[in-house]
Amino acid sequence: MGKKTVLLPVVAVLTLVGGGISTTTAHSEEEGGPFQKQIDYRTSVMTVFAWNLKPMGAMMKGEIPYDQKAFARHAQDLAAAASLDLLPAFPEDSDSADDTGAKAEIWMQWDDFVDKQQAMQSEVKMLAEVAAAGDQEQIKQQFAATADSCKACHKEYKE
Repeated sequence: MGKKTVLLPVVAVLTLVGGGISTTTAHSEEEGGPFQKQIDYRTSVMTVFAWNLKPMGAMMKGEIPYDQKAFARHAQDLAAAASLDLLPAFPEDSDSADDTGAKAEIWMQWDDFVDKQQAMQSEVKMLAEVAAAGDQEQIKQQFAATADSCKACHKEYKE
């Protein structure tokens, strides 16, 4: 077999595979929009936040029995999630493609949004530290401060 005989099938396969990849990429962007990966990332992180905040809140309200070990574990997991850099998941103009309730004010008041995220990260880190120490009164106060830092951002920047 000559070089041309072997090369033509390889080129044909690569063309088909390459064409399939570009079609798949264009199709997924068409369905979810150009910011879908960022939106998926930030909603996933927020799901992790909720997964940990809800049982802690229920413990603080007395809706479920207080469990020091479970509370500390949730606080630690929340701190791990809060330490992720979420800002790249809010690319400019992604509000137009966003069904998560993010307000356009995020991008108009970016510095304030960043400050609120950093404040939340600090409060969550402190919550993990206080929860590990186990003083229930300090935990209650720090949980309230943490919840307030979350609400501050949602109040301004979420519909």
